[in-house]
Amino acid sequence: MIEVKEVTTKKEQKQFLNFALDLYKGNPYFVPPLYADERKMFEKDYVYKSSCEWTYFMAYKDGVPAGRIQCIIQKDANAKNGEKRCRFSRFDAIEDVEVSKALFEKAEAWALEKGMDTMVGPLNFSDLEREGMLVEGFEEPATFEENYNFPYYKDHVEALGYQKEIDWTASRLYGPESPEALQEMEELIAFIFKRYKLHYGTAKNGPDLLKKYSEGIFDLIDTSYEGLYGTVPFTEAMRKLVLENFAMVINPQHTAVILDENDKIVCFGLSFPGLAPALVGTRGKYTPLTLLKLLYYIKRPNIIDLCLVGVDPEYLNRGVSGALSLSIMKSLRDNPRIKWADTNLNLEDNYAILNQWRRFKRDECKRYRAYVKKLV
Repeated sequence: MIEVKEVTTKKEQKQFLNFALDLYKGNPYFVPPLYADERKMFEKDYVYKSSCEWTYFMAYKDGVPAGRIQCIIQKDANAKNGEKRCRFSRFDAIEDVEVSKALFEKAEAWALEKGMDTMVGPLNFSDLEREGMLVEGFEEPATFEENYNFPYYKDHVEALGYQKEIDWTASRLYGPESPEALQEMEELIAFIFKRYKLHYGTAKNGPDLLKKYSEGIFDLIDTSYEGLYGTVPFTEAMRKLVLENFAMVINPQHTAVILDENDKIVCFGLSFPGLAPALVGTRGKYTPLTLLKLLYYIKRPNIIDLCLVGVDPEYLNRGVSGALSLSIMKSLRDNPRIKWADTNLNLEDNYAILNQWRRFKRDECKRYRAYVKKLV
């Protein structure tokens, strides 16, 4: 017997948080989110309270937890796009399509009750969190920023009438194609910088970088990401949350900020130490051992995660963003301990960012998908 209940009690919240951790226990490709961050969703003053409405459902098979799903109405995104969409997120289930069907029926009924006409996902509160369903690359390790799911998830949602809306790809960058490619890139960027009177921003450390450039970076994200799939404008609360999350891991050595002659940011690329190796096999909790591992990989990363890239639309077709590729190439060259840089998720139709990687030795290793279903 399958029963689906809306999550309301502390016990059910704990079951919701723990379900994926139990389902993927021992899986070498799954990277748990930080438990403390996930738990914040249940706080009354959660950062997305003003812009979203959401709920959670748990499925039980014969009284045992068998699946979960979150429903999110992103009001800012709907207003921006003139839509009535409900996002599904944090969908996990055992390999039983009847469990998935029961979860989605509850989720879709909730969306209809709220006046929505479309279900889409996996999408989160904003595009700064994990999104997309893995559809290729199941034997590749996820990064800290990526979802991981079993292959049967795709079969389940498609059997329930969901169709592809858009894909993201994820690649590994191993460095420039050749020493000559790096030299050509250096000469090209030197010419572009001279022509447009540009220069790199500098910072002594991570806190100094955030103090100098965070406001300009946030403004540029809002401008450059406006037309991209699934994006929403930054609120002040979101900015504060991002700063809190970035403070410990950001390092000028893996970050590029390009300024014009008036010190205005025209392009940036933020990269972070790859934290996945510290979290695989854990439950995302701050145990002493996990903290030691996190600190180790923050100080001595062997992988770089490319997280955010923004370009002023005025400079979009001037080759300025090539400076970000050059910065990554040099970082890989100068740090032999670093094996590769993970691009994380790039929209398949975001040619501006995909073109950034064409001068690299590259392996496109994963594909993620957003699904959509009309409810009325």
